Amino acid sequence: MSLDLVRQYIQTALAHLPDPAQQWLRNPTIQKVLAVVVALGLLRSANRCLSQWALNNWRRSDPWRSTRELVLLTGGCSGIGRQVMEDLARTGVRVVILDINEPTFQLPANVSFYRANITSSENIADVAKTIRSNHGEPTVLINNAGVAYEGTILEKPEAKIRQTLDVNTFAHFLMVKEFLPAMVRANHGHIITVASMASFVGLAEMTDYCCSKASALAFHEGLRQELRFWYNAPKVRTSVIHPMWVRTPMIKMLTDHEKHFRQPIMTVQVVSDAICKQVLTQNSGQIILPASQSVASTIRGMPAWMQEGIRAVVSQSFRKLRHAQQQEAS
Repeated sequence: MSLDLVRQYIQTALAHLPDPAQQWLRNPTIQKVLAVVVALGLLRSANRCLSQWALNNWRRSDPWRSTRELVLLTGGCSGIGRQVMEDLARTGVRVVILDINEPTFQLPANVSFYRANITSSENIADVAKTIRSNHGEPTVLINNAGVAYEGTILEKPEAKIRQTLDVNTFAHFLMVKEFLPAMVRANHGHIITVASMASFVGLAEMTDYCCSKASALAFHEGLRQELRFWYNAPKVRTSVIHPMWVRTPMIKMLTDHEKHFRQPIMTVQVVSDAICKQVLTQNSGQIILPASQSVASTIRGMPAWMQEGIRAVVSQSFRKLRHAQQQEAS
């Protein structure tokens, strides 16, 4: 019965089209192509829906109520973190930012700042006591703080390599160890990991950074499994964000020589919008930015010659940048 109605609807719609269009659409080959396109579209929608439900442990998210939430954001005084702080503050939610540097701007009324070294468990514990006393337990933790330094493996000092791994990876463990237990007890909360496209590919002059972001992705994946099977806290959400190049001081070498760099560079607003969406919808997810580059997550499954080609293209871009930098300095 329903198929007959669909056929009648299609026939009626076709009757209103010009004769050439009707003949074109009645062509058997065209009809098969259209059927395949529709089927692929339905399959894509079903895949997205199933992925969303699976990432949220087959449970609906609770409605967002800003009055009961407290967002804890690392690295909130500059770059992506500052934009996230400002955007969330405008929604009325309370935000606490942790940073090693003091803010150089006036904070919104609902935002508080605490100076903290997030690579030190002792310092985190001390600051956490003050946060709990003044604000309560955080319900959203955004591990955003990150560092990056240019240079090859042999050029880069050991201290810089260790700092990159400590801030970009190890700090995630320390922050979660301090603030996750309260979320588990309440079976409510959200851990957001700001990773990178570098999670999927190792590049020249970024080897330590790529290692740290691949580790951040593995941290996110392992945390999900522990929340689900060890801690029985399926409503503690987890999200991981993979931005490509973002216009921040961290990539100053790229933006100073942008004419030699042929890859898209996003604004911090694009990344902030994606993070805030995850926070406000209280949905888990893996977000790749820009979305047009989502194929990046499949790089490790590609044939070796394709993987090497992708790595070579980006690495050679860095080589050209370094050459341009040396020419300008000479």
